[in-house]
Amino acid sequence: MMHIRIKLALVLGVAVQPVAATALPPADAMVERIGLDQIAVRWTSADPVDVLVAERPDAPIKRARVVSRADRDGGETLAGPALQRSYITLRNVRTGETTRVAERLVPLEHGSNFRDLGGYAAGGGRHVRWGLIYRSGATPLIDATDIARIDRLHLSQMVDLRSDEERALAPSRIDGVPYAAIGYSMDAMGFSAGMEAGYRSFPKFLAPQLRLIFAKLLRGEQPLVYNCSAGQDRTGFVSAMILSALGVPRDTIMADYHLSTRYRQPGNEMPRIDPALAASNPVAAMFAGYQMAGNQQPQPLKTAAGKAFLSFAFEEIERNWGSVDRYLQAEAGVGPRELQQLRARYTE
Repeated sequence: MMHIRIKLALVLGVAVQPVAATALPPADAMVERIGLDQIAVRWTSADPVDVLVAERPDAPIKRARVVSRADRDGGETLAGPALQRSYITLRNVRTGETTRVAERLVPLEHGSNFRDLGGYAAGGGRHVRWGLIYRSGATPLIDATDIARIDRLHLSQMVDLRSDEERALAPSRIDGVPYAAIGYSMDAMGFSAGMEAGYRSFPKFLAPQLRLIFAKLLRGEQPLVYNCSAGQDRTGFVSAMILSALGVPRDTIMADYHLSTRYRQPGNEMPRIDPALAASNPVAAMFAGYQMAGNQQPQPLKTAAGKAFLSFAFEEIERNWGSVDRYLQAEAGVGPRELQQLRARYTE
């Protein structure tokens, strides 16, 4: 828009005060993988931008490598080896302000929906830090290359949100990371009465898991990853609570939730079920039924009328606790002081 205004001003002979007079960091930044060893960086800025790359999310800018100077076209294609996660800093040449960005998805060949919660605007000009909090689907089929990619994340904690039956059928292959889970049976979940009932059960049902995860985050036990089978329902609710605690707006939380439809790989979430096991194990039979049906396409996380399933969990919170903040204080032990601590540690 600024370029259009300047060109129009030149044609009409009118002086225009540049929008860039207001100091703004590069905006709308995103990184996407476009090949095995390439990533594309995109942004918007009225000013030229320096593009710098580091291999750690906490690397100071002086240790980042400059790959493009005074870039004006809003995009750059970079080498991005799949085994190495790259953290990009975009620096406004005129003001020195910066924006940090990375790939949302961790590109696992045999994983599903493993992604970073970083980068989201969290109010007050702050953003969720990259490389500290990850969400994922199950990892029973990841191979040695995937494990090497995950090792580069330097995870310090893993919390499994799945039931006892799911964890027995599809053990995680992420080794060497402290692991925690709270036991329960699939029968205890509310989904037998439908998606709405299942999501309305989450605020109470998943409160123990939230207490566990927030306690770890408050102690600085990160980078942390949490997962369920698909990385979308239980993981989606937990992600919504973490992002809410960090001050991320509701519409952004919903957008992150719906990314599961894009990033899930259902065929990687459960090993092939042995028919003999399915005959004696109801949960195994349920997953075997999914596999036999051959429907491995993720389905949108909303009703036929277009209402997000996650909305039902928010409605339940607002009906019974009044707000997410009150819910987190009552059920997860996260009050005003803890919210302040979380935002200081996990936003920048």
